Amino acid sequence: MIGPRLAPAPFWALTGLGAAAFVSIWSAAALSGLTTREFLPTPWDVVERFASLMVVPFAGYTLPQHLWSSFQRFGMGFVLAAMVGIPLGLLMAWFRWVDRLVAPLFEAVRFVAPIAWVPFAALWFGTGIGGPVLIIFMGAFPPVLINTYRGARQVDRKYIEASRMLGASSFRSMTEVLLPAAVPSIVAGLRISAGLGWQSLVGAELIVASSGVGYLMVKGQASISTPIVMSGMIAIGMVGIVIDYGLRRLQQHIEARRAG
Repeated sequence: MIGPRLAPAPFWALTGLGAAAFVSIWSAAALSGLTTREFLPTPWDVVERFASLMVVPFAGYTLPQHLWSSFQRFGMGFVLAAMVGIPLGLLMAWFRWVDRLVAPLFEAVRFVAPIAWVPFAALWFGTGIGGPVLIIFMGAFPPVLINTYRGARQVDRKYIEASRMLGASSFRSMTEVLLPAAVPSIVAGLRISAGLGWQSLVGAELIVASSGVGYLMVKGQASISTPIVMSGMIAIGMVGIVIDYGLRRLQQHIEARRAG
């Protein structure tokens, strides 16, 4: 059973309390002497190193430069997944023969974890940009296609039949009836895809990249610098939150316009 909804003030108070408890436990563990601070730094050690990485290059670049490199790869893989997944999902929902042609291969491929494509990416592209983009695409593509397909299949058939009676071609029916009706489901799929794509990118950069936040973490691990690794993890989480927030706002805007 879902409990009563908290007012904004108690909600933020509980959030702050949880964060404070986490930092306190972390600090106590780091200062307890159970392990060296080289392997378990204090929160302020990580904050200090994070601030340093913002202006002092490590592994060739500063942290913002590594993040920008990662975001460029993510953007290419994510946009490519959307450009392929949305039209293909609409075609599968509209034409039964396309559905039967694509579905068996897609069902086999989508259960392969994106990280499993790393050896192929390394062989085909080396440390070039193509490898991470391939891995991001394989992570982001399935949710876009699935949500587009499901959203299009749930469109009331009477609207499609009305467009046909008015003489609309298949292309116009798909773009002017099917696509607008499936937009909420498509945006929901894009949110899932963005999360999976961003996670896949970091995994790819651990192996097949010469820059990026994942690469920075690998070099930090090689240098036995836990604060650098943790700084990379914090940066990954912060960017992920920003990406999801932007897509969530877009989803809310679309739903509000449709409701209004």
